Amino acid sequence: MIATYDTLIHRELKKVREAGRLLISLSDSDIAEIIRELADLAEAETEFLLAANQQDLDRMDPQDPKYDRLLLNPERIKGIANDLRKVADLPSPLGKVLDKGTLDSGLQVQRISVPLGVIGIIFESRPNVTFDVFALCLKSGNASVLKGSRDAHYSNEAILKLIQGVLEPRGLTNCCYLAPSEREALPTILQADQYIDVIIPRGSQGLINFVRDNARVPVIETGAGIVHTYLDASADLAKATAIITNAKARRVSVCNALDCLLVHQSQVDTLPTLIKDLGTVHQCIVHADDRAHAALEGHYPADLLKAATTESFGTEFLSMQMSIKVVDSLQEALDHIAQYSSKHSEAIIAEDTATSEDFLKQVDAAVVYANTTTAFTDGAQFGLGAEIGISTQKLHARGPMALRELTSYKWVVRGDGQIRS
Repeated sequence: MIATYDTLIHRELKKVREAGRLLISLSDSDIAEIIRELADLAEAETEFLLAANQQDLDRMDPQDPKYDRLLLNPERIKGIANDLRKVADLPSPLGKVLDKGTLDSGLQVQRISVPLGVIGIIFESRPNVTFDVFALCLKSGNASVLKGSRDAHYSNEAILKLIQGVLEPRGLTNCCYLAPSEREALPTILQADQYIDVIIPRGSQGLINFVRDNARVPVIETGAGIVHTYLDASADLAKATAIITNAKARRVSVCNALDCLLVHQSQVDTLPTLIKDLGTVHQCIVHADDRAHAALEGHYPADLLKAATTESFGTEFLSMQMSIKVVDSLQEALDHIAQYSSKHSEAIIAEDTATSEDFLKQVDAAVVYANTTTAFTDGAQFGLGAEIGISTQKLHARGPMALRELTSYKWVVRGDGQIRS
């Protein structure tokens, strides 16, 4: 079976590599037209997409945290189409002169943005990613290799059919390849450095670790978010209540959702008010340490209040659960974050400016916040139009990765007969 996968996938990857060379000849208006056609087609084929998505949903327990990520509905498809149109309207990141100059030899030197080449995206249970990454890769002149999970098999097959519908009339069908959804196909892709220039995993920490540990192709790590918010002694309670509720309850299955609330010991008595809506409205399970548990007992639904264990911290819940830890100082909060953070998004709520600035300076994460919700960690929210993922590493790109982060550069040197002595 492995040999069969190797043969099949290598044959398709070679086609992608060759087809990717055609993209550089397309104008930005050509690319924008393709993406807009795909947006229109997605809306026109809503029932087709929903039927395929339902086949996937029928195989998953609705209580599974991944169920919400997998779910498509008319509103989400309309949102996907609108996001595609936004990508189409964004300025091209290609051909930008990043640096230029004339050397003493008279050579004219420029550094110009170019596509990365062929981008592999490994993702779990989120069929909207198939649309997003195809559009972002195409807009930045890159061919794409997509490896979704078995959970979204039927949804991804349906989306690929729409993508091929807009590519085929232009002779570009092979610019986007959907690899087999079986896990056995993944190692072949991770080792295909002769065909793929970079791989970007989007999903659980387990997936990211597997890709990093087994890939020969360069990897940009994205996705897993173990997210903290620290409530300082100087925090405004009204602001804090709204921020914490939004960070946890807006959408629990995304990587920027709140996982652990750190509370300064002077604010312990505010906890019943602070998270009241999380209990009464959202039925959020809280894993509280001893001091937080004592403050909440009798003031928070008993069936939702649990005693924290060592596993309660450093966990990305991806569901309506969170942990709470009481700390005696900013330094203790910083130490906790340093120990458990995945370096995705971290926040402080504080009216004391010096404390906020100290937090922003010391926390090592892709995005750090003061007095707002971590739910804003999103390429579109940052004015980038869209994103292919949130990079938690430090090389090449960090934070929301959009069009600019999907490019590299090359040096272009123009002379007039110069030779080197």
